[in-house]
Amino acid sequence: MLRKHFTLFILYMVASLAATAQTEQDKAAVLAPVKQQLAAYNNRDIDAFAAAYSDTVKVYGKPGVLSYQGREELRKRYGQMFANTPELHCEVVNRIVAGNVVIDHEKVRRSKDGPRFDAIAVYRVHNNEIVEVTFISPDKTK
Repeated sequence: MLRKHFTLFILYMVASLAATAQTEQDKAAVLAPVKQQLAAYNNRDIDAFAAAYSDTVKVYGKPGVLSYQGREELRKRYGQMFANTPELHCEVVNRIVAGNVVIDHEKVRRSKDGPRFDAIAVYRVHNNEIVEVTFISPDKTK
């Protein structure tokens, strides 16, 4: 009897580890384009940055308000920003991953000696591409 319970316990543990491994694989797949775009952002590499996004990406400047759509428009806007801000840098302070959504609390700096400001980005990922991103600006009033 004890052997049967032990065998069932081992099978349960193996199944649990397999399920966890799948979850970690899924999480890694969702994070891949988000990590890619962050590294490219910090390197100001517009080609690698744009490659992380879908052709039809939707970019929201605040929740529910579409700012623009499409990889080419994203390429144009960020390409110009990268060219104009050679010391641009973003650091992830906190990250939440839930299903196919990644929420980053970021500290962004536009110049080496300039102040850092908070930004929140919510990425929705499908098929290894960012299909939607919403930026949320923290309220500056205190």
